[in-house]
Amino acid sequence: MLVVFKRGASEGDLDGLLELLKQENLTGHVSRGAERTVVGVVGQTYPELRDKLELLPGVEEIIPISKPYKLASREFQPWNTTVTVGGVTIGGDRLVIMAGPCAVENEKQLMETALAVKAAGADILRGGAFKPSTSPYSFRGLGEQGLKLLAKARAETGLPIITEVLSAQHVELVAEYADILQVGTRNMQNFILLDEIGKIQKPVMLKRGMSATIQEWLLSAEYILAQGNRKVILCERGIRTFETYTRNTMDVSAIPIIKKVSHLPIIADPSHGTGKWYLVSPLALASVAAGADGLIIEVHPNPDKALKDGPQSLNFDTFRQLTAQLTSVAAAVGRKIG
Repeated sequence: MLVVFKRGASEGDLDGLLELLKQENLTGHVSRGAERTVVGVVGQTYPELRDKLELLPGVEEIIPISKPYKLASREFQPWNTTVTVGGVTIGGDRLVIMAGPCAVENEKQLMETALAVKAAGADILRGGAFKPSTSPYSFRGLGEQGLKLLAKARAETGLPIITEVLSAQHVELVAEYADILQVGTRNMQNFILLDEIGKIQKPVMLKRGMSATIQEWLLSAEYILAQGNRKVILCERGIRTFETYTRNTMDVSAIPIIKKVSHLPIIADPSHGTGKWYLVSPLALASVAAGADGLIIEVHPNPDKALKDGPQSLNFDTFRQLTAQLTSVAAAVGRKIG
């Protein structure tokens, strides 16, 4: 349920509510808007609680939340959440472009790519130091050495970095280097990992599970939000269907659905969404037209020789062509580039 405070309610009124919730073994999540302050009540509630809360000083009304995900819903927060990292705001009127190699392979490959994507208009550098693989014999990343190379690329280019964290035990290590922590599709429902990420105040991008419904995806975001980390970004990266021509089926419809039911920003990943480099640009343009707050694109200096996901990676020239195309599409839906 939501507790809506009257205009002019005091901090003492708010503190009184939070203390009562604590006594009831409930948690209150405060959201302050331009017009009002609301508190989301999370935990096992009971019918009589509503009457008790309505009598508290400063309380205007109690609103039940119908969605199973509470803190991620627009019922809890009607205005859009924005996440700012390194001077880049995700969820505002500017389209954010994250780009870089699927996996950090070596210093030369990463530095060349970082400089190229920045020159083409990217705002954030992506690159995997720890890589999940379907096969145990595939390249699985450089680990901490990859994180150090990403930090060096950030120092060289000024681009914030996003990289994946695979386990709860690596959260502190990855957070030491990364500006945004990425939770991949295989870990969307790794609830222990989500709890740990929720305890730190670093932005996190949560990818949709490959077979997850939108509700399951938002409930996973709820785990992070419930631990106190409000800097959550969603990422649609395609889902598994009966279709075999593409690696996944890019669910562009998920973007406007998320915009309708949640206040969290959403990034589109047409690289994983299609698995084929020549489909990345069309699906990127479609995602922006559908309302995505940004894109995450895999770029490699020589995709044919990439150690990971070469078939879905753009080379430098193709990425430059895409960013040029994005300008007009973004403008048509009220977004800016660069």
